[in-house]
Amino acid sequence: MTGKQALVLATLGSATLMAGALAFQYLGGLPPCKMCYWQRYPHVAAVAIGALALATSQRFLCLIGAVAALTTSAIGLFHAGVEQGFWEGPTSCTSSPIDGLSADELFDQIMAAPIVRCDEIPWELLGLSMAGWNGVVSLGLGLLWILAWRRA
Repeated sequence: MTGKQALVLATLGSATLMAGALAFQYLGGLPPCKMCYWQRYPHVAAVAIGALALATSQRFLCLIGAVAALTTSAIGLFHAGVEQGFWEGPTSCTSSPIDGLSADELFDQIMAAPIVRCDEIPWELLGLSMAGWNGVVSLGLGLLWILAWRRA
């Protein structure tokens, strides 16, 4: 496999994982938790880095892509551990600004919001949750980024 092929596969891998996450959210009705969102940011970065690396042929970008892929892998594996009860996850939650809402509107917004916990598994395949699969697949993507760097 050439460095360019590895780079294309790594970039498409992150894009595919993002498309899958969005499909689960919008087509499958599985809203993401806070840690699920954390796993998405490095994938978006990896896709942008991959596009930039393909356009400019800058070898060092492959290392930055590897960091992005390995970051989402680490978050995914940590999240999978939270889901399995191996360790505690974050106890805080985030919310959107409430400026300009009446008490009734705020109450309706809170009641309509889906409650998504980081320590529950909404979907799994072969004993791995989405977070677990993201951790494993993203680890492979990180290795592809490193291969792309070495062979560039």
